[in-house]
Amino acid sequence: YVAAVYEHESILSPNPTALVDRRSALKLMGRNLDIYEQQVVAAARQGAQIIVFPEDGIHGFNFTRSSIYPYLDFVLHSQSVKWNPCREPYLFNDTEVLQRLSCMALKNKIFLVANLGTKQPCEHADPHCPADGRYQFNTNVAFDDVGTLVATYRKHNLYFEYAFDTPPEPDYKLFDTPFAGKFGMFTCFDILFFEPAVNLIRQYNLKQVVYPTAWMNQLPLLSAVEFQQAFATAFNINLLAANIHHPTLGMTGSGIYTPVKSFIYHNMESYGGKLIVAEIPVITTDYKTNLEQIPDSTLEKNEQLPPTFYAEMMYDNFTFVPLWGEKGELQVCANTLCCYLTYQRAVLTAELYALGVFDGLHTVHGTYYVQACALVKCGGLSFSTCGQEVTDASALINFQLWGNMSTPYIFPLLLTSGITLDFADHMGWKNNHYFISKNRTSSGLLTAALYGRWYEKD
Repeated sequence: YVAAVYEHESILSPNPTALVDRRSALKLMGRNLDIYEQQVVAAARQGAQIIVFPEDGIHGFNFTRSSIYPYLDFVLHSQSVKWNPCREPYLFNDTEVLQRLSCMALKNKIFLVANLGTKQPCEHADPHCPADGRYQFNTNVAFDDVGTLVATYRKHNLYFEYAFDTPPEPDYKLFDTPFAGKFGMFTCFDILFFEPAVNLIRQYNLKQVVYPTAWMNQLPLLSAVEFQQAFATAFNINLLAANIHHPTLGMTGSGIYTPVKSFIYHNMESYGGKLIVAEIPVITTDYKTNLEQIPDSTLEKNEQLPPTFYAEMMYDNFTFVPLWGEKGELQVCANTLCCYLTYQRAVLTAELYALGVFDGLHTVHGTYYVQACALVKCGGLSFSTCGQEVTDASALINFQLWGNMSTPYIFPLLLTSGITLDFADHMGWKNNHYFISKNRTSSGLLTAALYGRWYEKD
């Protein structure tokens, strides 16, 4: 089927904390919706059957609870009412944004997924009801190709979004399409947690996911395109990911991902939005992971081993060993996790690489348990630069990386120079170790990592 995602440079309110009336809010959102409309037309012309827009694309961000209120549409979250906002605009008040999105889907005969702020009055008898008597949700909506609202999803894992409430229960939301079967949906930070993202995929055996996001890139392990691809690979799904485009805030990176191919956009240099359209297979079977023998470690006990050192990476204290020389075998351990690497460099370049391990609770910008084995290029030639954000590399390295991970949820990261992606030759489980291997990356290696999420220990 043909899918489209749009990375949108949203027109933002100059002062998001100011209180404005509904008319002014609609005017600002209308400017973003005008751009959406042009992109839906362009995508439909290219044969797209579904288009996905980013999180916060219509209203922007940095609001307070009261300043976002005029920007919120009313959405009935119960699926009992079949409603087409374009054809039945009179059913509910404050649904102007939904009406416009619905009409775009209807006019262009395309499935459309977008993210907006929504409100829902609640009774004080409801123990979760906020003091002001209303819920405010960060919401994804999906419309079918005649403009009917077919699914609404309320973001569960909020990322410092004080304007919004967490829904009392996680939403498991999917919608059906004639061209690719069922699609699931969740938003941005949700991708790092078991609920509802992982549970949704497993429970409904989903093969397609739509994913609006407003992601601030964090190298070396959590760049948007890097993690989006790893997620699609780990769960063997197609992922349609639309990000916001604001390079000054470190926000870019969208794509259409299959388990074996990615169509991505990552651009920190220029401004403006970007439409990606790609034809991708409907996944019906599981791709089999190629397994190959993990070499038995042949390190002689008396060999001169490189020193271990500590450095901060992604706000976590990693234990590292440097890669010295053209080839070698390394191991480094922390807590219960040991990481192993065999490597060979095509040419010895003046770049420092290190193998790092972290097995612990990550506590900055969210709390979650990580088990990571990471081969990274350091920022400079001294140990203290390992873990820094690096975007360019020239070393071509053959490697096999493996670790005795305690969680089945491993995201294989493979990032190359200029924030481009590569695919591993082999990956999978063998003798209670998870491994990834690659014979010569397509360009200089930035990061090769096994990013494990041990959800039970969150």
